Amino acid sequence: MATTTAQATRIILERFPAGAPRGSWPAEEYAATQRAQGTNAQVVMDLRTDQFLVVTDTTTQ
Repeated sequence: MATTTAQATRIILERFPAGAPRGSWPAEEYAATQRAQGTNAQVVMDLRTDQFLVVTDTTTQ
């Protein structure tokens, strides 16, 4: 029996600086706009670059 595994990868849609006066709000607003358009977007924090990233997951086989 052959099995296949799917690997999830993330695509960065947009980056927002964490030090901005409004914090994560711009990233959250952008992600909400993307979700309203049908893209499964979420906000994550990239500690290495000190940025909020709006990402979406894709599945590759």
